[in-house]
Amino acid sequence: MPDDNRLLAESLYEQFSRIGKALASPKRLELLYMLGQGERSVEALAKATDSPVANISQHLQVLRRARLVETRRTGARIWYRLAGPAVSNLVVSLQAVAEQRLAEVGQIARTFLNDADALEPVDREELLRRVRDGSVTVLDVRPHTEYGEGRLPRALSVPLEELTARLAEVPRNREVVAYCRGPYCVLALKAVEILRANGYRALRLDLGVVEWRSRGWQLEI
Repeated sequence: MPDDNRLLAESLYEQFSRIGKALASPKRLELLYMLGQGERSVEALAKATDSPVANISQHLQVLRRARLVETRRTGARIWYRLAGPAVSNLVVSLQAVAEQRLAEVGQIARTFLNDADALEPVDREELLRRVRDGSVTVLDVRPHTEYGEGRLPRALSVPLEELTARLAEVPRNREVVAYCRGPYCVLALKAVEILRANGYRALRLDLGVVEWRSRGWQLEI
């Protein structure tokens, strides 16, 4: 007969595996990362991930059964949110392990974000210090809805599609740091290209609100 230690281990790891099974889908990982930006409806998530509503709903149910997301209802609409900061940190940790252990991650990043590195190599920690102490203009180029859910301190909201028309709102007398949804988001890269083409001193920050929060730093709401 199995002893108590073996029964304990089997019981616990069976529960731990529920989280692993829920994460074992590229689309569900993307949904968790998107929900790290803020609460979303099924329809909004489907649009953001270019997926059918029915498919997204199924993925969200898997995440809900694993207690990784929670819901609230307003009328006929259901809104989803992460179950807590630990879930967001889990996604960031998984990403970090993949970056360290899978060469393919770096290869993909270089393929799609090569221009980001070519723009100007910078010391990330020094750039973060400048962002935190307010010595640069921080530009949030995500959609307004995501900005409203939480943003970096003192960030100015100018979604990428509005940037060219609203350049006059961006101060020219100081450096501009653009950010979007983290290290694998191209919105900030495109924003930097627009800014530099118009004479601004601009850099891309490869952290978003999910990574900012995972460092224990406060967001503005």
